[in-house]
Amino acid sequence: MIDVAIIGAGPVGLSAAIHAKRAGLSYEVLEKGCVVNAIFDYPTYMTFFTTAPELEIGNHPMVTGHDKPDRRDALMYYRLVAQRENLNVRQYTEVTRVHAAPAGFTLEVEAQDGTRGVVEARRVIVATGYYDNPLHLGIPGEDSENVSHYYTESHPFWNLNVTVIGAGNSAADAALDLWRGGANVTMVVRAPELKSTIKYWVRPDLENRIKEGSITAHFDSQVMEIHPEHVLVQRQDGSTLDLPTDYTFALTGYRPDLSFLSDLHLAEHDDQCLVLDEHYESSVPGLFVVGSAGFAGKTNQVFIENGRFHADHAMAEIVRQLQAQQELTTA
Repeated sequence: MIDVAIIGAGPVGLSAAIHAKRAGLSYEVLEKGCVVNAIFDYPTYMTFFTTAPELEIGNHPMVTGHDKPDRRDALMYYRLVAQRENLNVRQYTEVTRVHAAPAGFTLEVEAQDGTRGVVEARRVIVATGYYDNPLHLGIPGEDSENVSHYYTESHPFWNLNVTVIGAGNSAADAALDLWRGGANVTMVVRAPELKSTIKYWVRPDLENRIKEGSITAHFDSQVMEIHPEHVLVQRQDGSTLDLPTDYTFALTGYRPDLSFLSDLHLAEHDDQCLVLDEHYESSVPGLFVVGSAGFAGKTNQVFIENGRFHADHAMAEIVRQLQAQQELTTA
């Protein structure tokens, strides 16, 4: 039995692992994809909101050649941090279920090749984020080959008709990049306007492209069906449109998926955020949820920048608990 099982090898999970190692605890990081898998799935040329120091973990400096790090900078940085710290990370190993056990928790795991196993731990930290669980529209054609919930880059879509569903940062970035890459871009937005949370330097750019007609936008509208060569759009007044479309990006947001914890019946608030104390310990003693994973109703408020500190609080409490346990045992 190890002291701490950390589920998720994103920046917050890696930060927790660094704290566990430096505290002398036995630990293992279990990641169903690659290290910082969510960042790997970001658009190819994405630039972060913030400056490098706000993405740093474990007091390792992030050095970049520009004001704000991009996806490549982040991948290299977190990979090198894991290497320098010699962190115990099991990539491509998914935690499929977590059970309470007399001495802590039992985690069922499955490797990429289908091999199954069990990990036993006194404490568990969940740091799975939310980016790998897109909000599905539940409409016909959504699962077809010409639809994606993730945007990469514009090159394959030059001179094609592309529909972008959504009005947040992901949709705004994709629409602008596609337009600059020579695609014919149409946005379909359920709300009457773009989201107010769009990055302040992106929003005016997109608004001007829409105003001048370079990007077409249909507000108060929603896609009802996706077909190989068009999408069916319904307007708020009940009228419909057939938009010629070669490819559709459904960029309508993401939510944490904690179904692997369903046996534990974690308490939630009305906004779907978990009930967590000041140390990010859940309603199940010994199970901590850090980063955005516990904030389904507030995913726009928890980022790497503030989520990395959750790991500090959680690990400090775990060290305290395990030390108290040890003292009680030896008394």
